[in-house]
Amino acid sequence: MSHRLHKSWLKVTALVVGSFGPVFFLGTMARTREPARLTLDILSWPVDGATKYDSPDTQFLSALTGGFLLGWGVMIWCLSTWVYDKAPEAVRRAVLVGVLSWFFLDGAGSIASGNASNAVFNVPVLLLAVGPLWRPATS
Repeated sequence: MSHRLHKSWLKVTALVVGSFGPVFFLGTMARTREPARLTLDILSWPVDGATKYDSPDTQFLSALTGGFLLGWGVMIWCLSTWVYDKAPEAVRRAVLVGVLSWFFLDGAGSIASGNASNAVFNVPVLLLAVGPLWRPATS
């Protein structure tokens, strides 16, 4: 793996993480709630329409989640742009540890809440987000 590939892949990671932010932000408003509701319905497989987005608490949590995810994605993008050239291995490890932390806690919470299907859906997201960042760059 080259540093150039890692630096480019960090942008992929940023987009994977950050793309969920706007979806959940849209869940805060009645007119735009369906993408967030459908996302949760898919992630809590099977898709059965049982997932509702009517509770003000759910909408508030959706706003928080959307903000955190967009902010995390922007931070990864900024690390790839402004910091990676100065500390490539530190940036790679920081992003990798962050993504792995999300994966394990989100998976554990999904299983504990009766939504083990989301833990399964998280595996391809993890693989896409991490890509070649599993290994240090060689040049």
